[in-house]
Amino acid sequence: MNKSVCTTEAASLLGISSRRLRQLLNDGRVRGAYKSGKFWIIPLFNNLPQIIEKKRGPKGKWRTTRPPALAKINVNRNRIGSNNHKSPEERQPVISVKRSGDNLYGNQVEILGPCRIVYQPDKPLSCGARLWIETFSDIHFIGGSFPATA
Repeated sequence: MNKSVCTTEAASLLGISSRRLRQLLNDGRVRGAYKSGKFWIIPLFNNLPQIIEKKRGPKGKWRTTRPPALAKINVNRNRIGSNNHKSPEERQPVISVKRSGDNLYGNQVEILGPCRIVYQPDKPLSCGARLWIETFSDIHFIGGSFPATA
C-alpha cells in the first residue's frame, strides 16, 4: 500500500507552494488524490505525488526525481551515560543523524521541514535505537549543517 500525505508535505516534496498544489488538486491533476472532509489525501508513488501533465501550456516545474534520502535522528543514550562522568570539555555529542550511509553527531539539531517520530521496540535500527525521528528535510547542526542532498 502506498503512503499518503497532506497538501503541505506533498507541496514540499514537489518543490512547489501549497497554493499551487491545491490548484492542481482542484483541477484533478494529482493522481489518486481525494478529499476526506475538508482535507486532501494525496498518495505517493516512488515517494512523490504524481502530477498529471496538461496537453497545452508551459511544462510544470515540479520535482520529478526522488526526494532526498531519508534521515533518521536519534539520541545516543550510551553517550549520555558516559558524558555524566566526564568534564564538559571531554563530553561527546549525543544526537546522531544517519543518512545515506553517513552518521554525524551534534548536540543541537534543527529540522527544516516535515518530520515524524517513530517508536519500534520490536524492530530497532541497526544501532539499537527504538525511538527516532525521520525526515526528508534539511537538518542543521549548531556549528555545521547536513543538507538534504547529501
